[in-house]
Amino acid sequence: MIGIQPIDQYARDISDEKQHSVIDGSSAGTDKRYYVLHKDYPDPDALRELAASIKDHTLHHLGDYLAKAEKSLTDRGVNVHYASTDEDARQTILSILRGHGVKQLTKSKSMAAEEIHLNPFLIENGVECLESDLGEFIIQLDGDEPSHIVKPIIHKNRREIAKTFLREGVAGDYNDDPETITRRARVHFRKKYMEAQAVITGANFVCSDTGRLILATNEGNSRFGMAPVPVHIALVGIEKIIPEEKDLAVFLNLLGRSATGQQLTVYTEFINGPRSANQPDGPEHMHVVFMDNGRTDVLASNCKEILRCIRCGACQNVCPVYRQASGHAYRSTYGGPIGAVLSPILFGSRFPELADLPKASSLCGACNEVCPVDIPIPDLLLRLRDKAKREEIPSAGSIPMSPFATLATSPSLWRTAMTMSKAMNHLPIQVAPIKPLQDWLGQRTLPESHGGDFRKWLKNRKTSKN
Repeated sequence: MIGIQPIDQYARDISDEKQHSVIDGSSAGTDKRYYVLHKDYPDPDALRELAASIKDHTLHHLGDYLAKAEKSLTDRGVNVHYASTDEDARQTILSILRGHGVKQLTKSKSMAAEEIHLNPFLIENGVECLESDLGEFIIQLDGDEPSHIVKPIIHKNRREIAKTFLREGVAGDYNDDPETITRRARVHFRKKYMEAQAVITGANFVCSDTGRLILATNEGNSRFGMAPVPVHIALVGIEKIIPEEKDLAVFLNLLGRSATGQQLTVYTEFINGPRSANQPDGPEHMHVVFMDNGRTDVLASNCKEILRCIRCGACQNVCPVYRQASGHAYRSTYGGPIGAVLSPILFGSRFPELADLPKASSLCGACNEVCPVDIPIPDLLLRLRDKAKREEIPSAGSIPMSPFATLATSPSLWRTAMTMSKAMNHLPIQVAPIKPLQDWLGQRTLPESHGGDFRKWLKNRKTSKN
């Protein structure tokens, strides 16, 4: 199943307390984002609303802007391809590589490529495919899956990485100093860059008016990858189109600040096309593969706002559920709030398998508050919950809510239940022969009950004041 992980992955991740600590610590640094955004923009909400309106306009006229982008790219000497499905995208890329006789390539970070599991497909078909983003490289060495949109190894610490490097022969000895780890990776990559015959990238944005591709990275690996090779292939989701280059002033300023708290991503590349008289550097051949893979279905749904996403990961960083469960718990390429909306509808017929994801939210609204393109994620989660309800898709471990509704609407019953709930601390409810209860407890751990304490405190407080 492309893009979806087995459900037992969930149990594996949420039980790892060490991983909780790593993820929570790595994703909690949202203060820098807030400071940088508000320091430079007195009214950042106005900027977010502008970005949202540009995206909505583009999506509303997506067919027109795609056609315009195709012409602009073709005029620059770029070969443009369209892929309706994940299989179409994989086969198109493989056909391009075989047409150029490519056996070795490097690849920069691309969520679209992760979405279609491009790496294992190419390797199975005899193409050596090396991830050149450091985090993705470590994921590849470990046979793991990314757990964050921007920081794919947010669930790992430097000691684990040092052990991986030693085990895989990237390092001759164990050293968990971050600078040393990075330097050793550089040495390993330099040789691979020079041996490669092609490079595969994604694209953060594609300007419809000029046909330029924009890549935003913090490691410069895509630039290294393009320098020595004759072939460049860019796999791009159709939603990455923007109308004009001037719109980049909005999106690039929001992307860096929202993703990592930077004013601008370290390496912001404008790809003009293949090598030519006007473009003396870069690969001789350039191909852009525009991929649909369910995006037109999303566009036709009542959750189309999710296609505004610019993959900054800000919603993941603030989400209390994501920070406890990790990205792997979402069983899909896209984790966190963005994944809870995008995955169930992007993978179409597999909605029943992922219909539980929209319920993995407290609906606190923090994701919407930090989203640089103002996606109303809590609203979209509710729409998908409603879709699951209307389609009568049960969630694993769900129990009937009508008894709770009766309890919650009767003050006397509620008081009695809260007082008696302390007995639950001493009863072996984990072995109670009630299947719905056991299904529910199979995915949750109940905290110790203190029912009735607040009412008792409040009653004593009123008495003492009187």
